[in-house]
Amino acid sequence: MATRAIDSRTAENRACEPRADSRARRYDPAETRQRVLAAAHMLFSTKGFANTGTADIAREADVSEGSIFYHFGSKKALLTELGARHGRMMIEAMEGGDALEDLEPGIIIPRVFEFCRNNMLWEGAGEPSNDTGPKAALAANADAEPFYHAAKAMTTEWIERQMTLAMAKRGIGNVDIEIAASFTHHIVGDAIDRVLMAQSPEEALREQCETVRFVRAACGYLAD
Repeated sequence: MATRAIDSRTAENRACEPRADSRARRYDPAETRQRVLAAAHMLFSTKGFANTGTADIAREADVSEGSIFYHFGSKKALLTELGARHGRMMIEAMEGGDALEDLEPGIIIPRVFEFCRNNMLWEGAGEPSNDTGPKAALAANADAEPFYHAAKAMTTEWIERQMTLAMAKRGIGNVDIEIAASFTHHIVGDAIDRVLMAQSPEEALREQCETVRFVRAACGYLAD
């Protein structure tokens, strides 16, 4: 009798479990992680970081909210992982299937701007003010800080590798690659705001061309 009573209580407890937890068990761990990252990517790009909670992400991913904390530990850790994912996506866009040593600012920078037009994961994206562009708003948003730093670390490391190979191929010396990569990241980052806030395609193109010209000159590339 005691055994039956225990079994009955266990079944009752299972029946009372939230439906979200039941949904989460449909996916293996790898798929759950990818569903969460994809949902967070979409929601952050449309609603912003501050307006998106873990419950929103869980609902969009069709998983339990608890599974987010199980796989990522915290919203901050999720943001860090998403920032690294964003960085990898940007690197893939910058490479475009080309060898690193064959790339130069005139190829890379337009690809960065195009990627950012299609992947604006910034607070207030789509409604930039005259004073603050989308990337500046991201950097100023404390909630987005883990995302921003993870993406920056990944892309800056890639810029260093790309510059090292490209400059060696072109015989460009006497450049501190680490410093040049950091400066380039900041210059292009500022230019992203200007391009995305441009009032016309012509203005955006001028911003892009001037960014390319400046980075080429600063890094010792000869203009085409």
